[in-house]
Amino acid sequence: MPDIKQIPSSSFEFLRLLKNNNEREWFNDHKADYQKELASIEAFAQDLLDLMNTHDVIETPSGKKSLYRIYRDTRFSNDKTPYKTHWSGSFKRAGKQRRGGYYFHIEPGNSFVAGGFFGPSPQDLKLIRENIAFDAQPLRDILNNKTFIASFETLKGEQLKTAPKGFDGDHQDIDLLRYKQFLLIHRFADQEVLSKNYLVYCNQEFRNMRPFFDYMSEILTTDSNGLDL
Repeated sequence: MPDIKQIPSSSFEFLRLLKNNNEREWFNDHKADYQKELASIEAFAQDLLDLMNTHDVIETPSGKKSLYRIYRDTRFSNDKTPYKTHWSGSFKRAGKQRRGGYYFHIEPGNSFVAGGFFGPSPQDLKLIRENIAFDAQPLRDILNNKTFIASFETLKGEQLKTAPKGFDGDHQDIDLLRYKQFLLIHRFADQEVLSKNYLVYCNQEFRNMRPFFDYMSEILTTDSNGLDL
């Protein structure tokens, strides 16, 4: 495997300093440090993208393009600190038949990878719920798989407190029908993030999302006869 990029401990140290000095003057004085650490994260993201393209097809053109800006949009927030105190990025699956997205988040004490459906459209949410109501067993088989449980524990995301409109509150699968988001999350300890194997860890957790993505892709892109929507 070619020269895999390891996240340096200095990337964590920069984030800790930024958290304690979250102001423009400090950031401008340490811009060179930021650019150095950013280059390391870009290299890591590129290696992760290259690995992911061996088992999926990713539309995101480069690791650099996957990264979110460190500058916060404070226009509608009570928190006016100008900078994020984490590194993060996402990868988009290519083609309308591949649904779901990948996200990575690197932060001291709060690093994780995630995937799934953060804000499904009303049309997609309706399709998902109709399929669950008709036959939830294929989804339950995925959620009860040992690998799934070891990686993600359980399905996560916001849920309604009551039954969604059009569905019976006494439905046997109401626990699944109440979901508004469908998220898979795997958290990492700091020592894992800074280890030489972190790239492999992230890639494997993304691979473990595929049965869930394949299930969702099928119900969101085909009709009841298996024909493309």
